[in-house]
Amino acid sequence: MAVDNASTHDLHARPAVPTLEEVAERAGVSRSTASRAINGGLRVSPEALAAVEAAVAELGYTPNRAARSLVTKRTDSIALVVPEPDERVLSDPFFAGTLSGLSASMADTDIQVVLVITRPGESDRTIRYLRNGHVDGAIVVSHHRNDELDRSLLDLRIPNVFVGRPLSANESDVQFVDTDNVEGGRLATQHLIDRGCRRIGTIAGPGDMSAGIDRLGGWRQAVLGAGLRDDAVAYGDFTIASGGVAIRRLLAEHPDLDGVFIASDLMATGALSVLAELGKDVPGDIAVVGYDNLGVSASTSPPLTTVIQPVVAMARAAGLRLLDQLEGAPRPSEPLIFAPELVVRESA
Repeated sequence: MAVDNASTHDLHARPAVPTLEEVAERAGVSRSTASRAINGGLRVSPEALAAVEAAVAELGYTPNRAARSLVTKRTDSIALVVPEPDERVLSDPFFAGTLSGLSASMADTDIQVVLVITRPGESDRTIRYLRNGHVDGAIVVSHHRNDELDRSLLDLRIPNVFVGRPLSANESDVQFVDTDNVEGGRLATQHLIDRGCRRIGTIAGPGDMSAGIDRLGGWRQAVLGAGLRDDAVAYGDFTIASGGVAIRRLLAEHPDLDGVFIASDLMATGALSVLAELGKDVPGDIAVVGYDNLGVSASTSPPLTTVIQPVVAMARAAGLRLLDQLEGAPRPSEPLIFAPELVVRESA
C-alpha cells in the first residue's frame, strides 16, 4: 500500500498533546490529585494546587471537557430561556440588553450562555432539554402565565432565576429580579397628570405577563387617585405593530384623549407613527409616555418621554444570583427590585 510521505512527515512532526499523567509527573503529585486540582481544587493542598497549575502552564495542557464533566457533574453552561417567537427575540432590544447583562455577569467564569428560544406551545420541549442535564442552570426572561416554566423548574430543582415577576408559581418559591412596574406605570401617568392631561388612556402589555399587569395597575392607581376615568384601555403585545393598532382603537373609542401611557417603547413607536399619520400633534394634541428607555426612545419623532427599565443591570443581577446558587450560597430572602426612573423628552 502506498503511503503519502508528506502526510507521514506531518504526523511525526506534530507535537504530542500533553496528558494528565505528564502534568501529574511534572507537578510531583498523583494523577488523581492533578485531576482534582484541574477540576476545581477540592481536597487539594495549596502547594499541590500551585504545582499543578504551574505544570499545566508549562506543558500547555488542555483539560478534556467530557472527562471534566464526569468529575464535576457540571456542564459549565447555563440557558437563557426566552418564551417568545423567534422574530420577536431577534427584533426587540430588550432581549439584546438581557443577553448583554447576562454575559457580563459570566465574564469572570468559564460558563457559556446558551440561548433557548421557547416558541409558543413548545414549553415541554424546553423542559425536556433542561431535565436532560445539558445546562447547570437557567435564566428565564419574558415569562408568560401559561408556559408555567416557573412551576416546571421548581419540579426539576434546577438552579434558576427569573427576570420579571413569575406568575404561575408562588413568588416566595422562585428567585427573580424585576423593576417596580406598578410604580413605573404610576410614575409615567402622574407625569401626564402633572402636565395638565385630564383624559388619559393607556396601551397595556399582555395580560398574561407580570409587566403588562403591573404597569396597567400603576396607570389605574394614578388616574383614579386624581379623580379621572380609567376606561380608556387598549392592549398590545410589546411590538411596534400592536402599538399602532391599539392607538387607532383608543382614539376611535375615546377621541377626547389628551394623554396616553404606553407600556413599552416599541408600542409607543408604533403609536407615534399612527398619530403622525392622523395629523395629531405630540404633545400638543396628545402627550405620550413610554416604558423601557432601550435606545429607540431617543430616536422617535418626537423623542419619547419614558420610564427607565434597567434591563442590562437586571440581567446581570440575575446572572450573579444564579452563580451564587451554583456555588451553594444561601438563598436571598427577597427578590431584587429596581426602582423606576422617568426620562423626560419632547413627547410629554
